[in-house]
Amino acid sequence: MSTISRTYKPSTRKAVLSKFNKRILPHFRKLKMKDISRAYCQDVINKVAEEIKSVDNMKMYANQIFEYAISKEILVNNPLKGVIIPKKDEEFIVSTDEPERNYWEKGEIKEFLDITKRECTMRDFIMFHLLIYTGGRKGEVLALRWSDIDFKAKTIHFNKTLFYEKGKYVSLTSKTAASRRFISMDDTTAGLLKKYRTGQSGASVVHLHSKDNEMVFTREDGSPLRLAYPNDKLDEITKSNNLHPITVHGLRHTHASLLFEAGASIKEVQERLGHSDIKMTMNIYTHVTRTVKEQTASRFEKFMEL
Repeated sequence: MSTISRTYKPSTRKAVLSKFNKRILPHFRKLKMKDISRAYCQDVINKVAEEIKSVDNMKMYANQIFEYAISKEILVNNPLKGVIIPKKDEEFIVSTDEPERNYWEKGEIKEFLDITKRECTMRDFIMFHLLIYTGGRKGEVLALRWSDIDFKAKTIHFNKTLFYEKGKYVSLTSKTAASRRFISMDDTTAGLLKKYRTGQSGASVVHLHSKDNEMVFTREDGSPLRLAYPNDKLDEITKSNNLHPITVHGLRHTHASLLFEAGASIKEVQERLGHSDIKMTMNIYTHVTRTVKEQTASRFEKFMEL
């Protein structure tokens, strides 16, 4: 790296070397170049992504090392080629001048679920119920298999996400440790899932080896739902029933907001949502506490009316 660092300006060189030596070098120091695989590089990038925000720069520095090794005929292929940078959670930044709120109140949730139960298939009703009652990401919920649901322990194991790659949908293991989590399941949700599973076993075409390994949400032929399907369906329902418009990710924000209103701690909400950075959770908490304060003032004003 010292050779490559000479391509940087003197003012930048020291900072680059410091970051590289601290974040990248410890993962490779004991390995020979020929023994470094793409899978190992992906694991390293995943770990670095959990620690810092500027993982793009770290990958760039490491890539320069491997390209230099190729130019010197030490390596034939770059093991970093094809390694992807995990996408960070993109949570809501709620400000007082936000033009549109991307969440629902309790009454709006009830109205929406009543409509989906009445007008949609059981699959779609259960899908939206899970998104609202678990706070799971869209890709996490669509990637669920029955083996991830423990009815006895009343838990759901979020450990993978649905991903579109090379013309087909595949389930990939969640990249961050925080995303791979067990969450508790309430009695209502457990009951609905049991009922849905019983109906699904007689209606769907199973292409997998075992029932436990079957995906929870599929099309009629057993293939995964499109990632855009929940978005399209939510948009269709809200427009046709004149409901306040929100995104599918807004359902996750709604879940977090209501958890705070119900008295859950910041740490509990962070773990349930799988946030790797507590700042994401704090952002929602700040919004909720502001809303509660506004409601408190309104209640006092109403009480004082003569």
